[in-house]
Amino acid sequence: MSNHQGVCNGCLLSLVASICVGFGSSLVKQEPTLAQSQVNQEAMPAAGYTYASVVRKTSIQFALITNWKRKQCLTTSRFSTRRYANASTQNSIEHPFIGKSDIFKVNRQNSIVQLNQATSDVVSVTDVKLNTTVKGIELILVTANSKKLQVSPKTEGNSYIVDIPNAKLQLASEESFRRSKPVAGITELTIANTPNNTLQLTIVGNQSPPQVELFDSVTEGLVFEVSTIASLPEATPPTAQQPTTTPEQNQEPIELVVTGTPDTGFRYQVPDTTVGTRTNRRVQDIPQSIQVVPRQSWQDQAAVNTIDALRSVGVIQAANSPTNGDVFTIRGFQTSNILRNGLKDYTAGAVSGQSQLANIERLEVVRGPASVLYGQGNPGGTINFVTKQPLSEPYFATSMTFGSYSFYQPTLDISGPLNSDKTLLYRLNASYISTESFVDFFYNQRYIIAPVLSWQISKNTKLTFEGEFRDQQQAHRTGLPAVGTVLPNRNGKIPLNVNTLDEGATNDRRSLLLGYNFEHRFSDNWSLVNAFNIRSLRYTTDTANPGSLRADQRSINRTRQDYIGAPAADDEYALDNHVVGKFKTGSLQHELVAGFDLYRDIVQFDQTMRSLAPLDLFNPVYGQPPGGIVSRINQKTKNDQLGFYVQDIVSLTNNLNLVLGGRGDFVDNKVTNFLRASGNQSQSDFAFSPRVGLVYKPIPPVSLYASYSESFSQNIGTTFEGNLFEPSRGTQYEVGVKADFFGGKLSSTLALYQLTQSNILITDPNHLTYFIAATGEQRSRGVELNVTGEILPGWNVIASYAYTDAQVTKDSNLSIIGNQLVNVPENSASLWTTYTFGKGNLQGLGFGLGLFYVGDRQGDLNNSFSVPSYLRLDAAVYYRLDRLRFALNFKNLSDVRYYTARNINLVYPEDPFIVEGTVTWEF
Repeated sequence: MSNHQGVCNGCLLSLVASICVGFGSSLVKQEPTLAQSQVNQEAMPAAGYTYASVVRKTSIQFALITNWKRKQCLTTSRFSTRRYANASTQNSIEHPFIGKSDIFKVNRQNSIVQLNQATSDVVSVTDVKLNTTVKGIELILVTANSKKLQVSPKTEGNSYIVDIPNAKLQLASEESFRRSKPVAGITELTIANTPNNTLQLTIVGNQSPPQVELFDSVTEGLVFEVSTIASLPEATPPTAQQPTTTPEQNQEPIELVVTGTPDTGFRYQVPDTTVGTRTNRRVQDIPQSIQVVPRQSWQDQAAVNTIDALRSVGVIQAANSPTNGDVFTIRGFQTSNILRNGLKDYTAGAVSGQSQLANIERLEVVRGPASVLYGQGNPGGTINFVTKQPLSEPYFATSMTFGSYSFYQPTLDISGPLNSDKTLLYRLNASYISTESFVDFFYNQRYIIAPVLSWQISKNTKLTFEGEFRDQQQAHRTGLPAVGTVLPNRNGKIPLNVNTLDEGATNDRRSLLLGYNFEHRFSDNWSLVNAFNIRSLRYTTDTANPGSLRADQRSINRTRQDYIGAPAADDEYALDNHVVGKFKTGSLQHELVAGFDLYRDIVQFDQTMRSLAPLDLFNPVYGQPPGGIVSRINQKTKNDQLGFYVQDIVSLTNNLNLVLGGRGDFVDNKVTNFLRASGNQSQSDFAFSPRVGLVYKPIPPVSLYASYSESFSQNIGTTFEGNLFEPSRGTQYEVGVKADFFGGKLSSTLALYQLTQSNILITDPNHLTYFIAATGEQRSRGVELNVTGEILPGWNVIASYAYTDAQVTKDSNLSIIGNQLVNVPENSASLWTTYTFGKGNLQGLGFGLGLFYVGDRQGDLNNSFSVPSYLRLDAAVYYRLDRLRFALNFKNLSDVRYYTARNINLVYPEDPFIVEGTVTWEF
């Protein structure tokens, strides 16, 4: 034996001695007493782990097993160089269960270096490999310096979590590594950089945490062998077994059995996001209120559209027909700012109809202005749709939902590799929705097919192609007069099922999106992203539009709208190029984002409005012939935007970050009137949007932040005299605190803000089709609280509360100054929570409860009427049996009647009590 090996054996003997001292007689007794196990909790060896409660074999639900072996004499323990799935299981040290399943700290030996002590430079993990094994998967963190990596693993709920200090993930194509359902039994696998140069690996099991073995590979890096619960043999009592030895591997392994709690569902919390900074960062480290809504939360609620999915984070349906598109009210302002994987997709909001969720992985809600990164838009907020990406292992899932009003929805989700080395991956999502409604003549049929193809061209280069085809065929659905619904009517209450349109009215929309995302890493610190999308939309409308209620309070005026010759067309192009660089200036660490984007939207239509006989709401007669043309619009509008942006995240100290950003936008609007040349117009504007923010972390789970940001949107049109308007501006001040609880399983954000929109167009009282000036101003002040995550094993929650004071502060009409904005409740709150049993006779059974409160809202800017508050109650029952999942959802359980306001004296009745049942099968 070499001297080196002798020294190592000496270190090993010292380590074994310390273990024996800590465990005492428990090393020779198979069933130690409870008193002994309590001592053992405080004296377990610290070989790179912070550890916790251990259970008897007879009560084990699952176990996290890590084989530790010393390859060479190091100040921190290392792993075995033995590879892979055929390795024999080693003996375990057993302790009785002592009641608590959380991870506890243990005392470390003085000879072991503490993990939070800076020991070396940051180690770069340059690649991540996933391979299928007999047991499950093999995960490799590729690095040339694996011997420098230290690990600190733990279990939280059904998750196996490893923190690796002094390490950073520096992939060529992404800031983090995320795979959804890479293999049966694993729900999600995530590797992400966290503050203080720490790399975090999280593997979420389906029915329980996975079993994991760790190995060193000099040629490949740090290896995690992950065994799913389905592939593990039934637990048997430990037997003495002589391990196979090699010259580098002739020591007995130290095996630790770490326990947590059985799987009781999926966690709702997603700790990181890219939408707030265009880099992958923890939500806690961004000086802005951002909520990430994972797919599991809206699946539990059986959401069929975006507003259903976002209801639990306090996003309000805006004053727009819920069947027309995705328009929301955030912080008092109506917004249709939609991003798709960080690229503008504004056509997918108010114009292209309701978006479907079949191909969406999560929704990210940015509250307040976002112009510094994404250009012009409404100041209230932005919604980012993050799509499902291909998986490296074969995956198949299908579901079928049936519900009230002839609702049914089949879905399909398949994914996997297309070649043996798994550099070419695909995913395909498809869904069909068909439903009727409590409203007469209404129907809705929606299709979506969404393929994705990713190509790992090289270690540092990745190209992803994505498509989405959407087809919506439906009857238009409009509102009812406020008088007779929320206000008294001398004729009585208007029946809520009355359709103010006509039989056979249509509102069909069809869109095709094609795009790509190219990512290349030049080095460990510099990378490039180039992305492009085009969405082509065609829509036709042949319907009646309701107008004002007549003096008799029973008939409503109407006009008929349709398109001549060809469907209306809306073609949208979005291109983004940016670089991300990490560098130091003295003691300051920088993360720089710099780039430019191009956006173009071309809309063309030839629309007519015809007179139509009024409709008696109490005795409707449909099918009346339309009259002559009242008006016609035949025009093409082209909107162009070129923006340059830069952002620097500066780490001033370990717990203080500064975010600085600025953007310059050149915007141009051209309108071509095909009916009269005098109607042509062109307008160009420039706007600069700054942003500054600070994040201070007094302790790791808590962040204090403050920020200032601006937004803008172009004001289109002229005064009667032909003068142009300045762009509308949004200005926001925000302070808040973000905190994590229960070891990061539950997160919360408390925000206080003031948001002002200025340069709002004001109608010219002498020429009602023109605006007199852009001098109006509206202000929103408020407090928001959002809580997301897991309170106890199996108990998940998403909750929110908002106080909003949104009012008119400047206007030429002095009578409305101080009035509340339309459809903005002063108080709103939401709660969605689920509990799933993880063991016992009720294992797999779960329940869900939802409470959604929206306060009184004003129906128009004159505040002439209000829409009453409501409290909606939802409930659900679930049962999971292996690969099958059954769900029964009850929406609006108390059958409360509630409305959404619109600023033309119309209100939209929302759905009554609905029941939906879903069966899901996946493997």
